[in-house]
Amino acid sequence: MSREQNRMKTLRLLMPQWQGGYDESEFPGQIYPLGARLLAWLAPQSDAPLVEVPVEPWTGAEPVKEGGVFYRREILRQIRAAGNIIEAYAPDRIITFGGDCLISQAPFSYLNERYAGKLGIIWIDAHPDVTTPEDFDHAHAMVLGNLLGGGEPLMAAEVKKHYNAEQVLLVGVDGVFPHEREAIDRYGIRTIPSRDMTGSGDAVTRWIRDKGFERVAIHLDLDVLDPTVFRSLLFSNPNVKEHIESERGKVGIQDVAEILKNIAARVDVVGMSFAEYMPWDALSLKKMLAGLPFMK
Repeated sequence: MSREQNRMKTLRLLMPQWQGGYDESEFPGQIYPLGARLLAWLAPQSDAPLVEVPVEPWTGAEPVKEGGVFYRREILRQIRAAGNIIEAYAPDRIITFGGDCLISQAPFSYLNERYAGKLGIIWIDAHPDVTTPEDFDHAHAMVLGNLLGGGEPLMAAEVKKHYNAEQVLLVGVDGVFPHEREAIDRYGIRTIPSRDMTGSGDAVTRWIRDKGFERVAIHLDLDVLDPTVFRSLLFSNPNVKEHIESERGKVGIQDVAEILKNIAARVDVVGMSFAEYMPWDALSLKKMLAGLPFMK
């Protein structure tokens, strides 16, 4: 790491957002916040401040749908709260622990403005996240679209400086729904399939070199990982017999680790988001402990 990188002011953002996510379990507001907090705890110690974005807890009430999207009002409030925290700290780099995929909107919006559009997004995900409310009602599938000026209109309006497709690389996306393919083609986003993520991930670093980026922001949705190997994912929920029809990840955690390290060796990583960590075993153990009278 260079001296300039060492001098960068870093903010660690803990955003236990769950309202945009998809959760097939009986208690939908529990797994995402637990995953966010465990990620922040698992991360190496740092002198960077760790600030938590206030997120309304799950109460058991029926979800409210507005404009075709669940919890839209609350999601907008949380995007603005995250933005206010970021503006107050004015960091050079943001590490975000989440939470559903929407956790990347506020930090990536800030970073595009902070660096005057001179950075790339590497979106590592089994899904492209360019859906609109016409096709789905969970907003985590719309976040990249929001950053590009599409997605959900009110959320997209919160992005002060939208990205253009030349700044974006989708990594790990294989099969997509027809509406997702139409959006990818309409935006003109470059994609790299999961088969090219093994080894050193040269296709990713070639894209960075060809585009001439000196800085990137990376979004890592852990569902890009193979759910039969990495078990803390939506499609590894042990309490669900038939999961939603959607693409599953196909790569190993070591492949992702190698790609991230190779990116960091070639360019400044000014944004890093970790999303969709769903630790089912930890949640089951937490509930067991909570049910023991002698533990209170």
